Amino acid sequence: MDMASIKGDRTSLGELEIDEFGERLRGDLLHPGDPGYDQARRVWNGLIDRHPALIARCANVEDVVESVRFGRSHQLLISVRGGGHNVAGNSVCDGGLVIDLSRMRSVQVDESDRTVRAGGGATWHDLDRETQTVGLATPGGLVSETGIAGLTLGGGLGWLRRKWGLSCDNLRSAEVVTADGEVVTASSTENPDLFWGLRGGGGNFGVVTTFEFDLHELGPMVMCALVNYPAGRGKEALQFFREYAATAPDEVSALASFWTIPPDPAFPEDTHGQQAILFAACHAGSVDDGEDALQPLREFDRPLVDISSVFPYVHFQKIFDADYPAGHLYYWKSSYLNTFDDEAIGAILDRCAQAPSPQSNVDVWHLGGAISRVAPEDTAYARRNASYLLNIEGQWTDPRTNEDNIRWARQFWSDMQPYSSGVYANFAGMVDEQQRLGREIFGPNYDRMVELKNKYDPMNLFRLNQNVQPTVT
Repeated sequence: MDMASIKGDRTSLGELEIDEFGERLRGDLLHPGDPGYDQARRVWNGLIDRHPALIARCANVEDVVESVRFGRSHQLLISVRGGGHNVAGNSVCDGGLVIDLSRMRSVQVDESDRTVRAGGGATWHDLDRETQTVGLATPGGLVSETGIAGLTLGGGLGWLRRKWGLSCDNLRSAEVVTADGEVVTASSTENPDLFWGLRGGGGNFGVVTTFEFDLHELGPMVMCALVNYPAGRGKEALQFFREYAATAPDEVSALASFWTIPPDPAFPEDTHGQQAILFAACHAGSVDDGEDALQPLREFDRPLVDISSVFPYVHFQKIFDADYPAGHLYYWKSSYLNTFDDEAIGAILDRCAQAPSPQSNVDVWHLGGAISRVAPEDTAYARRNASYLLNIEGQWTDPRTNEDNIRWARQFWSDMQPYSSGVYANFAGMVDEQQRLGREIFGPNYDRMVELKNKYDPMNLFRLNQNVQPTVT
């Protein structure tokens, strides 16, 4: 078999050594043409259409060890698949070896210790479903189908971010298969340097097969705001959002989104197709306190539609799933805003109006709170002092418009640089862009990231990520 190598060329493997590798796995080794291969190579983003030479569907950590050692010994191009939801498509490669953790989805909750352990292939729905049975939660994302691995390793922004921080801030320990095929534990007391790098450093240092998170009391019911105002009031709405965010308690994690109301029965028919500013927020506290804290978001103006309510937390975690369906075409970029003044607001709204697809949206996330109370040097995730994150989320369905939609997002991002600095690792663009943006992603922690890469992955075996280039060979 002819396979892609980490050197950028091709390498040939014999049928016997591939068969022997497959026999050592408890899981399956898929080749092109095998039943299930096409399904296994697909990821959430329909823009990604790659054809790996081999897909190792790992059943346990021993399978991951075998796969890493096999890839390393032959210097194969490797990608690691957790939930398969990363917008850049990092989890699948052309011509190489995919180490697929999607079968490793077990979740065990320790209610007395307030921790949860989850396999590297678990999604946030897998985790939330179990933790909420005992009224506990850890900060996850906004779409329940997102894998815990990619989100956590890149930082992890979600509905609980201002109360309890990022997903990576709640990581207590991790089981990791390193580039040399060894299984190690990373925590504050074991391999603390690796633990530092896992919290925001992406997949640069190994394959995380188990995550252990701290849990917090939450739910099962939470108060949430979901209120839409006419896009024509966009400037005033974002000015109001800025004022509201300045005094919002840490329990409130909110965002403002420019979008087009879809033809969904949840919305009145006369609003379908209208551009709107959505205020979306979750209150991580009592329902009564949440109603009071979120009420101003519902009273800015006369809304087009307000579906704010008290939701089960597990339901609210899924509420945006339908807006990001698998198979659509996605291209996202991000920037931390240095300023959210009227000039920046005007620049955002001007470029929102130029989106070529009505399915695209642009989000302004309010940050701060618990995120900012961790020192930038304490984790690989360094962008602790930003008050807002701008996400440019291109989404469309017609591949004939790929170029137009990607150009819009890239130009939007470029035009916002006078107001911005830094990039959120999970929304940094495609793989080649992420590899060029290392210092933008990791900021003052970049040099320490290089040192860690030199220690744990000097041959850059794990490179299909927000890659940090090692400086040793």
